[in-house]
Amino acid sequence: MILTEFTYVRPAALDEALAMLGSGPGARVLAGGQSLLPALRAGEERARLLIDVRHLEELRGVTRTGDGIRIGALTTLAELAAHPLVLAGAPELAAAARANGDPQVRNLGTVGGNLAVTGRPTDLPVAALAAGAAVELAGPAGRSTVTAEDLAATGVPGPAVVTALLVPAAGPAAAFEKTADRATRYPLCAAAVRITAEGPRIAVTGATPRALRLRGVEERLRGGPWTTRDVLAAFRAEPRELFVPGRGTSAEYLGHLAGVLTARALERAARITA
Repeated sequence: MILTEFTYVRPAALDEALAMLGSGPGARVLAGGQSLLPALRAGEERARLLIDVRHLEELRGVTRTGDGIRIGALTTLAELAAHPLVLAGAPELAAAARANGDPQVRNLGTVGGNLAVTGRPTDLPVAALAAGAAVELAGPAGRSTVTAEDLAATGVPGPAVVTALLVPAAGPAAAFEKTADRATRYPLCAAAVRITAEGPRIAVTGATPRALRLRGVEERLRGGPWTTRDVLAAFRAEPRELFVPGRGTSAEYLGHLAGVLTARALERAARITA
């Protein structure tokens, strides 16, 4: 049972969908539906107009660009997890997609929806932050590109939708680790890393208020070594208020867990590239 009434439309093209999105308050976009439909059923969300874009081929596909990979917003998590270009050039994203939910969720959930979710941690944003990715947006007022870090901080500016994720290709020097909340499968804590010429890029979610790139930890680990002891020491130097207690956990525990997962990810990324 869905506790809100709405008009359902199925536009023929993205520009038509964007015009509908700008028609007034209460217009919502339906892609994978793994977040929106349960929220509508529970009465947590309201919609006046439900715009179904699931059939729009212009939002699908994974392609190589000059310096990386372009991932269409309607690419499913299952497709992302198995795509050869992603496995070779952005393994942290493939691993984050594999860790998301269960097979049914991965077969329906989309890249754009996972990036756009607010109010709870999801897996792709933290991997996108570590990768230094950018996000293409489109709305009635035009198109733009923002960094994944800015999107995690502010959310999708409305009315707009995610159209693609743009990821610099890194080769195998990246990894993702997660401890899931047993009840929801959302990250209790997840960490993603990418090793670059300047040093490691490190991002965490679940333990923090939102997906965050931890530049202080990166600076402390610049130049190595990246042993578990060194990584945990780098995390202990972070302010405790960075980690948000909840779900029966303390800030101290979550900070330690974030350090452990980051150490594992760094070890895996370094081992692959050795």
